[in-house]
Order: sequence, then structure tokens, then C-alpha cells
Amino acid sequence: MGQVKALVLREAEGKVRAAIERVEESALPAGEVTVAVEYSTLNYKDGLILNGLGRLVRTYPHVPGIDLAGTVERSDAPDYKPGDKVLLTGWRVGEVQWGGYAEKARVKAAHLVKLPDGLTAKRAMAIGTAGFTAMLAVMALEQHGLAPGNGEVLVTGAAGGVGSVAIAVLAKLGYRVIASTGRPEQHDYLTGLGAAGFLDRAELAKPPARPLDSERWAGAVDAVGSTTLASLLTQLKYGASVAACGLAGGSDLPASVVPFLLRGVNLLGIDSVMCPVDRRRAAWSRLARDLPMAKLDALTETVPLEALPELGQKILKGAVRGRVVVDLRS
Repeated sequence: MGQVKALVLREAEGKVRAAIERVEESALPAGEVTVAVEYSTLNYKDGLILNGLGRLVRTYPHVPGIDLAGTVERSDAPDYKPGDKVLLTGWRVGEVQWGGYAEKARVKAAHLVKLPDGLTAKRAMAIGTAGFTAMLAVMALEQHGLAPGNGEVLVTGAAGGVGSVAIAVLAKLGYRVIASTGRPEQHDYLTGLGAAGFLDRAELAKPPARPLDSERWAGAVDAVGSTTLASLLTQLKYGASVAACGLAGGSDLPASVVPFLLRGVNLLGIDSVMCPVDRRRAAWSRLARDLPMAKLDALTETVPLEALPELGQKILKGAVRGRVVVDLRS
């Protein structure tokens, strides 16, 4: 075994620092499958890990990267053979074990998904955990009765990774999508993804003034949490649902039970980390079918491994638009 290029995090005096290093392949974690990583991506959680926040990583040195896609190099698992194209998101890879910000990764076979037909490794990582989460949110809303004729669907954190993919998918499926953002300069970008209108995020950022507001939304995808989610609950139509999949605005929920009791609304929790494999496969198949690839390409930026420390700070400030793909082949 030789060495592989990797982004390595080291902790010293309470601070986490990132550097490009050559690490021994023998140091990769245990697993049945070794993947030659071609692409990874940058998610909000990656930003937290790169900056040593949230106590997501407890042991250093550490190779982050919660997503990866590439080609199977070696396998001791019957379901995978050398040459198979695969992807991995979640399962706490990049948190409790070394992840995708390296030229190779060794992982459990049960954590992999074969690339769906029509989806390349690069586009899979343009989707990444953020887009996968967005698809899970759409699927959950559909399972709770959302249909294109029901009315407007709100997407909060619209210019981020989850929001961008959610808008593109919902628009293709025939929904009238309203994008909530605090950045008016992103309106053209969001219109290009399929947004039919806009709501300033400040309108939802304050705690609800009353337990019930006027019914407006047939459904919503919320990546913000806190008062935004609480306000959304007061504005859902009777029997409507909001899929909660982020906490960019905070982890608290200053809400009332009244919308649940008087309007029968639903708060749907979306977890992409430990999502069962059958649901994963279904979501990735839906993404390959329902996400317009031209729009995905338009919202994607490709960067080398060396760009991640700076971008990891920007994504926490809401200064990264769309999706970032990390090219491990360069």
C-alpha cells in the first residue's frame, strides 16, 4: 500500500487546523470496500467539521468529507466488485471515521449505493447530502398528501444546497414554488431554478405573533429551523406539512401546539444520516429522474481540495450559493 493525498484536520491548543498531507493508505479505517474517490462535496455539516465546531469530530488527526463518489478498487463484499461506480452519503462517515476528502476511502459495503443509471459521479456529488436531503423532504411531503394542485410550496434557505435542489425538483414536478431568502441579489438565480415568487426571510424570522396566521402554504421545505419553522407552522393550510431538514437559524423551536390541534398540520423530520438503504436507493433514483441536470450543472461550482478551508468558513456564513463539488483527481 502507498500514500494518498488527503485534507487532514489536526487539533492543537483547542484549535482545529486543516492541511493537505500525504497519508498512508494503511491508516484508512476498517471496511469491506476501498473506493478510489473521484469527487466529494461541501455541505453545511462539512463546514462545521472543518472549523472544529459542534463536537462532531472527537478524535484527531481526522480526514473529513461526509460524501464521496468514485470507483470500487477492492472489495471483500459480494455486492460490490472492482470497477463498480458507487456513492456514499451520511452514516457519520467524515465524522466518526475518515471520509471523502482523500483520494481513497475504505468503508462498509452496507453504507454504499450504486450510482443510478444516468447519473455520473460528479453530478452525484453536485447533489450530495444537501440534494439527497431535499429529495427525502419532497418524498415525505408527497407521502403526506402534497400534490401540485394543492397550492404554493415554500422553500426556506432557498439559495443554499438543500433549497436549490428542492426548488429545482419541485418546479419540475409542477409545483408553484416560493423561495424564502434574505439575499435579493439571488432572485435571478432562484428564478432560473424554477422559483415562481419570493418571500423575504425577515417575514418569518420573528417569533409568531399569534398561534394561527392566515392559511397560505400547501407544504414547505425548511432548512432554517427556530422562529422560521415556528412561523411556518402557523401559516400552513389545513392538513398541510412542513419537512424540517436544517437548523441554519437555530435548533430551538418557539412554537405552539395550536396549529397541530386546530389545523391538523404535520411536522416531518428529515434525517439523511441514518436513512435506511431502501429509502436511499429510492431517493437517488428519484433524483436521477426528477432533478433537471442542466439546472444542477448551472448551480454547481467545482473546486480542488485546497479550496476547502476557505469555503468551509464561507458556507457557515451563508456565503456559498448552490453546490460545491470537490475534484479529488486534480
